[in-house]
Amino acid sequence: MRTCNNNQKDLSENTIMPNNTSGMTATEYIIARHANRDRVTPGEIVNVSVDLCMSNDATTLLTEKIMKEQMKTQNVWDPSRVVIIVDHQVPADSVDTSRVQQQMAQFVNDQGIDKFHMVDGVCHQVMLENYVYPGALILGADSHTCSYGSIGAVSSGIGSTDLAAIWASGETWLKVPETVRFVLNGQLPEYVSAKDVALHIINLVRANGLTYKAMELAGPGTKSLDVPERFTICNMAVEAGAKCTMVIPDDKVLAYFEHLNRPFKDQSLLDALQKTTGSACQSEIQIDLDTLEPMIACPHYVDNVRPLSDIQGLKIDQAFLGSCTNGRIEDIREGARLLEGKKIAPNMRFLVTPASIRVYKQALAENLIPIFLDAGAILNHPGCSTCWGAHQGILAAGQRMVTTGNRNFKGRAGSPESEIYLASPSVVVASAIKGVLTHPKEVL
Repeated sequence: MRTCNNNQKDLSENTIMPNNTSGMTATEYIIARHANRDRVTPGEIVNVSVDLCMSNDATTLLTEKIMKEQMKTQNVWDPSRVVIIVDHQVPADSVDTSRVQQQMAQFVNDQGIDKFHMVDGVCHQVMLENYVYPGALILGADSHTCSYGSIGAVSSGIGSTDLAAIWASGETWLKVPETVRFVLNGQLPEYVSAKDVALHIINLVRANGLTYKAMELAGPGTKSLDVPERFTICNMAVEAGAKCTMVIPDDKVLAYFEHLNRPFKDQSLLDALQKTTGSACQSEIQIDLDTLEPMIACPHYVDNVRPLSDIQGLKIDQAFLGSCTNGRIEDIREGARLLEGKKIAPNMRFLVTPASIRVYKQALAENLIPIFLDAGAILNHPGCSTCWGAHQGILAAGQRMVTTGNRNFKGRAGSPESEIYLASPSVVVASAIKGVLTHPKEVL
């Protein structure tokens, strides 16, 4: 692994601090900063400088091909701002996959890119642990790049063509999105998690309800959520069409960066973002966390959401705990808490994939891994794993899986005749124990 430490000042050297934030949302303020403008308004198309860009094994080689063959550019504009992560099929599951990873390593070496991770975990978790920071503008050739709004960055998924242009120039264009603010009130009830909040929001607005919008989370309920919980909600926002997400950084974000050993010290930026609190937005939606219950996204659409109570007892064949949505140490701890001293159901496959090596090592240090192994679970190397559907737990026709992943499209995890149900970590683990969709309270 090659990584760098906290480089906020270096990575932001080409941006300016707008004179004031009056009238702008946090998303608009950050975009204005990277467009070298005092202000921007929704609907405007602006050119922006990019702090960091990211690609993975599903997108890197195509991006390289476009940059070199169509844009006639042989080298990335700034190797220090390019992050490349192998995560979708780790370890390589075929000769073709191994060849792709070999070519990626050669490209990285030729370009002098030092932010390269071959075995360290899912790209978004690796980015969170090592690179993202408040106020940054980060674009990645992966749709769930929107996750980094959880710590106060503007981040979005893009295609390989757009990324190739950024590799060549360090800049891109974008349309300033309108902001939809979700004001979370109350506290999560027992057995209800951030995943249930995400599924509730998607059910509320549907799959295209936030198309090209910035989803901002606000209110006392948001403040009660820890950074990993915010990350889960922001990660799922693209399933409602969101272009990016935003949580205005607070003390919990700063404490999280201290925990990662890369403290964030730009107080002037933090103050500016705080001043955007309550700014005018396209619409505001109130959500009472106290009223929520465990939710399930049923086949074959993420917005096909129902309360767990409606379909409890449905037989399943496989359970998966992991992904960039729910593979963090907090999710592993919750799974171990429910599973300790128990066995998974007969003929059940239960796969567990920590989101990163860092998470895996922490789970080992806390002696959580033996709990899963003793129960009959399968431990996978950190990466996209079963959520990607190319290896590590492929489903046969007629099989059902309950997963903490973020997508349940037809054929996503194997046969198009299989079924995928999205749920929280506690529901997934409880279901693995019982062999049917199960409320967590039934196993405690």
